[in-house]
Amino acid sequence: MSNPQQLRYSKEHEWLSAADDGVATVGITEHAANALGDVVFVQLPEVGDTVTAGETCGELESTKSVSDLYSPASGEITEINQDVVDDPALVNSAPLEGGWLFKVKVDALPDDLLSADEYAAFASGN
Repeated sequence: MSNPQQLRYSKEHEWLSAADDGVATVGITEHAANALGDVVFVQLPEVGDTVTAGETCGELESTKSVSDLYSPASGEITEINQDVVDDPALVNSAPLEGGWLFKVKVDALPDDLLSADEYAAFASGN
């Protein structure tokens, strides 16, 4: 599984790419996408919503289960990926590219986000 080094990861299996303008892109990791199975429905926060790090902000429904979506950072939603709402399978086929979920103008990054190596060890149970 690929965990790009430039991303930060939450223990809820979301990834976050920090951007120069303070807006970060959020998605779920390959590990989470594989564990979920085929995603058939995506509920995302709305543009303008305020999200809080570690709190639920949507859900992902797969053929196996319904899972909460957590925000890895606090801030205001600036954009959602309408493509994944229209075609939830993108979460499985491209979780790190076209399957991103939303963008958030970050107030502050939490201290508990993991590096790629730390996330790999966490996700493998080591």
